[in-house]
Amino acid sequence: MKSTDNKDIQNLKNAYKNIPVPEEAKKRIETGIAKANEKNRDTKIVTFAKGFGITVAAAMVTITVLANSNQSVAHAMTKIPIIGSFAKIVTFRDYQNETKDFNASVKVPKIESDDASSSDSKNLKKTNKSIEEYANEFISLYETDLKASNGEGNYSLESDYKVIRETDQYLAIKIDTTLVMASGTQFTKVFNVDKTTGSMLNLSDFFQKDSDYIKVISDNIKKQMEEQMKSDENISYFYNSDVPEWDFQTITEDTSFYFNEKEELVLNFNEYEVAPGYMGAVSFTIPRSVTDPLLK
Repeated sequence: MKSTDNKDIQNLKNAYKNIPVPEEAKKRIETGIAKANEKNRDTKIVTFAKGFGITVAAAMVTITVLANSNQSVAHAMTKIPIIGSFAKIVTFRDYQNETKDFNASVKVPKIESDDASSSDSKNLKKTNKSIEEYANEFISLYETDLKASNGEGNYSLESDYKVIRETDQYLAIKIDTTLVMASGTQFTKVFNVDKTTGSMLNLSDFFQKDSDYIKVISDNIKKQMEEQMKSDENISYFYNSDVPEWDFQTITEDTSFYFNEKEELVLNFNEYEVAPGYMGAVSFTIPRSVTDPLLK
């Protein structure tokens, strides 16, 4: 039974290599995200252009479509439970659209504080702007392609968020996005927010200045990649591959991350960023034995 399963997986892997991602679509997404970075560097959007030439089958992506009976754009301020004393999360914008073969569902979160000072309020506004701009890049792409094709061509966009970690000091909001055109792509972005100031937190805010944490963490990810590929022939990463220029080299300050309930660092990568498309969006959990000596 195991050999049959492996054969089926291999067939799916081969299918990914035979269906090309539209070049125009790739360029539009890459350009849009690049513009967001230029406009507000704090968005820290992780590019997925590296290795995007590898193809992917739409059949491997699960889409849940929340569509209206006719074309519409809904805006809502739907509150969800309070997340501690500092903040609560609301759905600032709920974008819904269905036009012929096109459909989209994008929920944009917003962080609210009842008792932030004027300085904190300014920081929080900047953070919320970064979150909104990240989501708007996908909405803008969808509307551009919708207008160009008049709704023809089987196109789906779904983006939703959830709070994946909350402590007395910080809040982590994860946004998962799946975009399906001729093929599918998964994106993951985590926004870490300082609950005392409303500012976004970067990796450097958690680690000692001279600890060389980027190299140490990157080396651990490479080790995990190598071990996983040795233990399972169905696992593949861009590491020690036949195309060295695509191989994973290092994380950056832009790499999406959060700390889980065990205080372990989790690094998130978009589909195609460090692995072939059939692997989807991937993550690596770094043992505390690696990170603890480096933390502030």
